[in-house]
Amino acid sequence: MKQLKNDSSNHLNTVDIHINSTFLHLLQIHDSAFPIGNYTHSYGMETFIQENRIHTKEHLLEFCKTFLKHNLAYGDAIFIQEAYKETEKRDMNALLSLDELCGAVKLAKESREASINVGKQFMRTILPLHEYPLLSDWQAHIKSGKAKGHYAIVFGIFCSLNNFDRDQAVMLHLYSTINGLIQNAVRAVPFGQNTGVQVLHELLECISEVANSVRGLTVQDISNNALHIELASMKHEYLFSRLFIS
Repeated sequence: MKQLKNDSSNHLNTVDIHINSTFLHLLQIHDSAFPIGNYTHSYGMETFIQENRIHTKEHLLEFCKTFLKHNLAYGDAIFIQEAYKETEKRDMNALLSLDELCGAVKLAKESREASINVGKQFMRTILPLHEYPLLSDWQAHIKSGKAKGHYAIVFGIFCSLNNFDRDQAVMLHLYSTINGLIQNAVRAVPFGQNTGVQVLHELLECISEVANSVRGLTVQDISNNALHIELASMKHEYLFSRLFIS
């Protein structure tokens, strides 16, 4: 007769498994089904596609690496990190300054508007889920015109209020942004889903490296070195046909 395994060594025993609902919450807001509107933005990529600068897997990899290393790393990733810190101190004036600076480094009008639109949609989506007094105050500042509501700032505030791991939040933001760009490229270029999966897989190490490098950066390091991408964003509104807003 087959002897039953001791329950204490049975990997199917779920009693001792720690379920981290906080991490699940962080995953939920980065799910592609979470309605913040990122799928409507290409951040200048559509211009490159129509100019035939992105039509192979290698081209898409190059664009994503540039956007990751020279736009996100020295822009939104730092803003998330700084907003997180200032929220811990409940320094509303510092958060307002960060929001203003966030708009200033986004040179293209479409990039600024995309950041604001996604930020406002994020606020509309999360506020009914839980009571966040500071975020309610932030929404009031947006309505009064004191703040624009850039997504990186809203996201940093939200992560701090929920005590999410800061480094983990930055890395997931980098991942979800790049994943969104790849999925949009699959929609706009005759790529198969397999190509998109391969590109994201090849970028995972790069995303991790960038996330680690951001930990040592401060507001003094904020810059925008992806000028070619900014120019592509500026040209986007003049395209003959457009699948995306930016």
